Amino acid sequence: MPPTYSVQPAGKDHIDTLLEIENACFDSDRLTRRNFQWMLSKGNASVFIAHSKQSPEPVAYLIILFHKGTSLARIYSMAVAAKHRRRGIGRQLMQAADEEAKKYNCAYTRLEVRKDNVGAINFYDALNYQPFEIWPHYYEDDTDALRFEKRVPIEAPLNAQRVPFFRQSTEFTCGPSALMMGMAALNPKYHPSPEEELQIWREATTIFMTSGHGGCGPRGLALAAHARGFSPEIYLSREGVLFLDGVRSETKKQVIRRVHEDFKKRIRHAKIPTHRKPLSIQALRNTLEKGGLALILISSYRLYGEKSPHWVIVTGITRDFVFFHDPSVDEKAHESDTDRMNIPIRSDDFSKMAQFGRHQLKASVVLNPR
Repeated sequence: MPPTYSVQPAGKDHIDTLLEIENACFDSDRLTRRNFQWMLSKGNASVFIAHSKQSPEPVAYLIILFHKGTSLARIYSMAVAAKHRRRGIGRQLMQAADEEAKKYNCAYTRLEVRKDNVGAINFYDALNYQPFEIWPHYYEDDTDALRFEKRVPIEAPLNAQRVPFFRQSTEFTCGPSALMMGMAALNPKYHPSPEEELQIWREATTIFMTSGHGGCGPRGLALAAHARGFSPEIYLSREGVLFLDGVRSETKKQVIRRVHEDFKKRIRHAKIPTHRKPLSIQALRNTLEKGGLALILISSYRLYGEKSPHWVIVTGITRDFVFFHDPSVDEKAHESDTDRMNIPIRSDDFSKMAQFGRHQLKASVVLNPR
């Protein structure tokens, strides 16, 4: 009779055993001792181990990551010692992950698997995971990864159309990256690139932060979209020059004011509609239904714990959830593009997130189909 197994949370005293399982199961892309230490101490993660009821020695593990401020979970890694495979231990670990995801009120759980790992693909398929994208050259040996996701029983998102993902290549180009994703979705002939990302940043930058590079405001992004043949609209909750609160230097403030006046003049000349009101959830829904997309300025505090303006692009909406691409991928936190694509967040939480600063600025750039 095959042994039965017990699944429980792992602790730091299990790191040596976790490393043994890892090194025995994988020839490349191995997790290190530092990786396991991070997961068990600093990471927003749950680590489970499984052992035979005949022996306390762990023979398998699973790591599931959670993302602050979102309803998304990710199976980061799972390994089962060779002689304990095909005995149901993997299914037990995945059931533990499902229960953990429910505790975090997650709407989706995602994972990656090697394209040539037929056994694992069949295993995830049997657990109702659905493939949604291929990630070329994901693994160290350049093997492609299949991305799978499992959705809790919620209404499917209303997608304007499939939005390609383009991660920002610098700390200050979230706006250009979000804009490029939207333009590529609306025009398949448009091709994002790191060079284009920086070109849009040069065109659209209007902000001096306390230190470092400036960022892009809604007017600059709308002008960049218009210059590339798109029909943008701007939604703003307040008049005046934006983002002055974080600037101390009067010289820098003067630069921002000059850029602001120039942008306003060019927007009037281009006849870009500017609405003196925030983009409501219903208006966002209407935009998607008509085939458009929307860039939304959010406060990154709810996602990253940092009080800075950040651009995302909304990709879908349901009665309860808003879905968006976030161009910021933190590899130091073991994130991948999968973690920042179609992020689900409850509509009420998204409304709270979609404002910045003490004036609670709400800013959006709507991209309309041609």
